[in-house]
Amino acid sequence: MMMLELKLIVVPLIMVVCGLWVFTSKCKHLLNTLLSLEFIMLGIFFILIISLSMNGVETYFVLFFLSMVACEGALGLSLLVSIVRTHGNDHYNSFSVLQC
Repeated sequence: MMMLELKLIVVPLIMVVCGLWVFTSKCKHLLNTLLSLEFIMLGIFFILIISLSMNGVETYFVLFFLSMVACEGALGLSLLVSIVRTHGNDHYNSFSVLQC
């Protein structure tokens, strides 16, 4: 039973670590960083589901977390669209804080 619980949590932890690795690497595009953030949030979502279901707790917090992740994704995509419209692409080198 303990090995099954360990196997269930290892995969989402690997997802979070891979997402953090991509997020901290030198990505050149804003879309890559947004996708890595969503991948991290998906891994945390899986960890929450597994840990709360094993403890027998109600999963209302998971729905709240999922709604916050959806809002974060919508905000990130709207920022991406506005940056592409103003600067022409999503490269980090093409825009700066001083130009906006």
